[in-house]
Parts: sequence; C-alpha cells; structure tokens
Amino acid sequence: MKTVLKIFAWVAGVLLFVVLAFVSFVLLKWDQKYDAPYPELSATSDSTMIARGKYLVYGPAHCSVCHNSMDKMEALERGEMLPLAGGMEFVFEPGTLRSRNLTPDEETGIGKLTDAEIARVMRYSVGADGRPLFPLMPFQNMSDSDVIAIISYLRSQEKVKNEIKPSEYSFLGKAILALGMIKPEGPIETPPTTIAVEPTPVYGKYLANSVANCVGCHSPRDLMSGAFIGPKFSGGLILEDVPGAPFITPNLTPDPETGVMANWTEDAFIERFRAGKVYENTPMPWSSFGNMSDVDLRALYRYIMSLDPVSNKVEKTPYMLEVGASE
Repeated sequence: MKTVLKIFAWVAGVLLFVVLAFVSFVLLKWDQKYDAPYPELSATSDSTMIARGKYLVYGPAHCSVCHNSMDKMEALERGEMLPLAGGMEFVFEPGTLRSRNLTPDEETGIGKLTDAEIARVMRYSVGADGRPLFPLMPFQNMSDSDVIAIISYLRSQEKVKNEIKPSEYSFLGKAILALGMIKPEGPIETPPTTIAVEPTPVYGKYLANSVANCVGCHSPRDLMSGAFIGPKFSGGLILEDVPGAPFITPNLTPDPETGVMANWTEDAFIERFRAGKVYENTPMPWSSFGNMSDVDLRALYRYIMSLDPVSNKVEKTPYMLEVGASE
C-alpha cells in the first residue's frame, strides 16, 4: 500500500511540475516580439490613388466594418462613410480582440506610425510593437498599388481621438501565442506591383483571396490558430460571434448538389449583393460588399465558378432556419 501511495505521490508531483512549468512558460513567452521586413511603400497625395483606397476600405476590403464600433453599423448600412476610429470587439476563446483606431490622430490613431510600419501590419500581420496579430486581415498578397492606395486614404481621413483598450488574451490565447501558433506570415510569393481591374477570374481570385477574404470565412478553419483544415471555399465554418445566433458559412464551390450558388447566374449573384443582408446579425459585411462595383462582382463570380466543385453539404444553424432565408 505504501508503495502505491509513493508512486501516486511521485506521479502527482511530476504532473504538478509539468503544469507549473507550462504555465510559467506561457506567462513568460506569450508577448514575444518578432522581426519582419518593412515594405518600401509610401503614401501618396494622388487623388486617383486615394479614391482607389477609399473604394477598397468601404468596399471589398471592408475595413470600415471591422474598424468601427458595433453602434456605428446602422450608419454604415445607410451608406455613411465614417472615419475608421476602431472599437469593434471580437470575442472568442483566445480572448477579446479590439480593432485599432486607423485615423491620423497622433495620440490614439496611426498618426505616429510610418507608412512602412502600416504596410508591415498589412503584409506580415505584425504590429508596430513587434507582436503578432491574429489572422483577421488577409492582405499579405495585396498588390503594392492597393496597399499604397489604402495607406494614402487612411492618411487623408479626418483625425478622430478615440482611445481603444488593448486586446486581452485568455490563458488559452496566451498559450497559442507562446507556442508560436500565431506568428507573422508574409506573402506566399512576391505580391504583384499592380493588378488589372477587369471582370476576369484572375482578378476575382485576387479579390477573394487577398482583399475581401471570402476564403477566410467560407472555408473550414481552426478558430484557435486560423489554420485551414479543409477544402477552401467549401463552407462549414461556424461563427458564434453573435450570442444565441451562430452562423455557418455556405459552400461556395460550384458543386451542383451542395454548392449554394452553383445554379446562380452572374446577374443573380450581383443582385444578391445589391439586396443587402437578410439576417439581422449576419457576420457577412453586406454594407461594404454592397458597395462593390459590377466589375469586381463579375470577376468574383467568374472566379468562384472556376473553382473545383467540392461536395460538402452545409446544414443551416437553428437561427438561420428560423429566419428561413439564404444568406
């Protein structure tokens, strides 16, 4: 009996040591800093570039939806182009992430950041302080021209003083950071200097993957790390940001049986974007996507229809079934 108790005590001691060692490791390493290149991209006062940046911010890149607080959403849906003063909260298991103030205010916004620091955030998902950012902004492969356009527009906004509390991480979130599961990610290849804006699958691919982040929401992903865990654009990602009303993203591939838009015409696709939201609390940024041009929407449609079909039947959540409509 004494031998059994000794073994039990030894095992318990080892386990306690392992737990304490891991906790100490997490608390010491979670806020580690990373180095990443500073892109040699600078803002311009060119009116055409600023206009392009404004279009991206309030259109396909939907920066305006994420970088405004929830109480501003109705104004955005009415078409108001509000300054990107930040304040949106994204609450999930790793913690509460808060979007930053992107106006040129020197104290609470981006006024003190250089163009290269802002470009590094977009290209490598690493903040000015060297900390990695959760993969919510898929701009690593955005063209040089569009990155410059967005920075140029951000610089042209009116200054808004709006202090945003720092993001707060749970122990799980800190463990993810400490283990290096979230770290700077650069472009998968040299980003294009510019890209032709035309209704082609090539431009549609660029929008879906490098600007609008269709791939980010309409693909199976690990919500802890952001890693893709299934065929891209096949849907099935459960989004539970809205309490009591989870959403699940549909399969966008042209599979004739399970693809939500496999039988849509190009014009029907455009009309759906012009119609706006169906669900009151939808995570789809319809207020921004409704601002997309016909050229961009046609390009997006043609790219989606060029994808390999993936059979993945996605069942709607109870909330979606209750509303009884297709997002």
